[in-house]
Amino acid sequence: MKPVLSFGELLLRMSPQLGGEWIRQASMPVYIGGAELNMASALALWGVPVTYLSAAPDNYLTHEICTALNAKGIATDRMLIRGERIGTYYLPQGTDLKGAGVVYDRAHSSFWQLQPGELDWDALLEGVSWFHFSAIAPALNENIAAVCKEALVAAAQKGITVSVDLNYRARLWQYGKTPVEIMTQLLPYCNVVMGNIWAAESMLGIAVPKDLVHEKGALLAQSEIVSKEIMQRYPACSQVANTFRFDHNGAINYYATLYTGGALHVSEEFNADRVVDKVGSGDCFMAGLIYGNYNASAPQQTIDFAAAAAFSKLFITGDATTATVADIQKTLAQHARK
Repeated sequence: MKPVLSFGELLLRMSPQLGGEWIRQASMPVYIGGAELNMASALALWGVPVTYLSAAPDNYLTHEICTALNAKGIATDRMLIRGERIGTYYLPQGTDLKGAGVVYDRAHSSFWQLQPGELDWDALLEGVSWFHFSAIAPALNENIAAVCKEALVAAAQKGITVSVDLNYRARLWQYGKTPVEIMTQLLPYCNVVMGNIWAAESMLGIAVPKDLVHEKGALLAQSEIVSKEIMQRYPACSQVANTFRFDHNGAINYYATLYTGGALHVSEEFNADRVVDKVGSGDCFMAGLIYGNYNASAPQQTIDFAAAAAFSKLFITGDATTATVADIQKTLAQHARK
């Protein structure tokens, strides 16, 4: 079967234990990640052929990372070996990428330095069935946004399905363009859109009512409104998924929706008193969406699996999931509607 190609920046996550503990121990965990790689890792684990495309320098770090990815079943033969550094970021243990705790060190990385016109997208997309990227890539700089558009145009010409995760990282959009200016130029080429109703507002300009009640029924109704609006604005889009994750003093309430074929499908609802690691949960959800589509699952099965996969990741340390399909199905069964 033809592989999924996932395109994004390879990152190293430094995860210090605060309170000075990382200084006293003279150590902190390092995880290999990046949204698009986290997604690819999940697909490989679940038996979907996947290729990862990024840019990294010609050094032992890159070679060891590629060896590790190959061992997981992720092809790296299309990696761009160039530049001088791998991007990094720092995130204290147990915190969220959307919070104030994240510190980025990504400027002038090998990926950050990519230029439009540099990549042979016709060759890179050869034999590919699905192309995935996230809004984190075009958030880096205007050149990367242009590179993304080149990829999307080439994918559309080849009839390749395109998916996008509307990850919103306010700290990354620092080059004079708003997310709406950039993302509305990329969405016309996307067939599957994943995010949430607030990301659609930040990145696509689809407003969320200021008086929206944070009650499940109202949120589900707003999810359908947003999904229909995205499809109306971007006719190539056939699926819109929205996630809802609410934290209450460490406890989690999670559910998601998938709008396709004129119907809104709502996942099972998941609850837990605590979580282990929030990083990569959304990436795991995206992988679940692609997994369902790749295996021609029914929409309800797809959204239930994706939500259960995302929820399962909350209890796994590190950027990528280690939960198998059987593990996720077990989680789903445990939270099934009575």
